Amino acid sequence: MPSNSGDDNVLQVLIKNFDVLALPLVALVYPLYASVKAIETKSLAEDEQWLTYWVLYAIISLFELIFSKLLDWFPIWPFLKLIGICWLVLPQFNRAEHVYRHFIRPFYMNPQRASTNIWYVPQKKLNFFPKRDDDDILTAAEKYMEKHGTDAFERMIVRKDSYERGRRGGGSNDYMTFDDDYRY
Repeated sequence: MPSNSGDDNVLQVLIKNFDVLALPLVALVYPLYASVKAIETKSLAEDEQWLTYWVLYAIISLFELIFSKLLDWFPIWPFLKLIGICWLVLPQFNRAEHVYRHFIRPFYMNPQRASTNIWYVPQKKLNFFPKRDDDDILTAAEKYMEKHGTDAFERMIVRKDSYERGRRGGGSNDYMTFDDDYRY
């Protein structure tokens, strides 16, 4: 039985261009669908997954724009990108939140400390806006949750409510301890 060379050619073209065909589906179409679905549900975990995915996708896109000439020298880059995007997107992995929390968030939350870990660049701080007291409280709460977890923070809030009720009845302390380093 003779084989149809036209069918073989189409198959070869599809195999050679698999990354070109699969990447938009995996990197854009499915995340777009899942993001809209997450918006329509009340799941905070899904919202966080897809919001962090889009942040990472933007970073990858910026990386490609900046280093496009260099990436042209690596013909395997599109396949590596496809594998990486699959790892971030597919529900079996859902690693976008993990990558964000361990690699992007430390830079965002404390750019001075994160930049000194990579290279030392002396930076002059300009303080155009005075720091608000709520910023200190939020920072202390975030540090407490990072160290002890959100469950411990919730227990502390319950203790605070009990403390306030007891204080109205004649408590002796006028401050509450979050941690050994922070007193409010």
